[in-house]
Amino acid sequence: MARILGYIASSLDGFIATEDDKLDWLFKYDDMDLGEYDYRSFIKRIRTIVMGRGTYEFMANDPAPWAYGDQRVFVVTSNPIQQPKGELEVRNDVDALIAELRALDDGDVWMLGGGKLQMAFLEKDALDEIEIYVIPELLGGGRPLFPATGRRRTPRLISAKAIDKGCVRLHYSFEDGKSAPGNG
Repeated sequence: MARILGYIASSLDGFIATEDDKLDWLFKYDDMDLGEYDYRSFIKRIRTIVMGRGTYEFMANDPAPWAYGDQRVFVVTSNPIQQPKGELEVRNDVDALIAELRALDDGDVWMLGGGKLQMAFLEKDALDEIEIYVIPELLGGGRPLFPATGRRRTPRLISAKAIDKGCVRLHYSFEDGKSAPGNG
């Protein structure tokens, strides 16, 4: 059974992008040394990537070549994607997608992109672990790491580690974190 993972960066004040979806604050840390937690190491164990339409559009508008030719890619959207940038499949039923992902046995699944889709998976107890890279930047507003939904969870901390340039890596498991009473 595939594990469904999050791997995401957040500003110190809890945002993953500015209000206008800019990531310039994060790109200034591109040369940060993440050591054993480096993205290139992480992506080697990922067989399947799931992203929402907003993340797909952001990546499709980037002039760089499609980065996920070695992985199976699902985009969660209710609208068809005309002329996709890379090879991908569209899904609009999150419950059916979770069942499909859980049936995979060829590697881990990465929830790529924004907190909205990750929160949808959390609400269905379908996100197993998350690595959050807290970047020492205060954005003062923007796209939140996790949108407020009223759902409470108690993840278990696996590890916390200071890394390069004041960044902190937080690694949590949701596999045995229980929903708060009345919220799940």
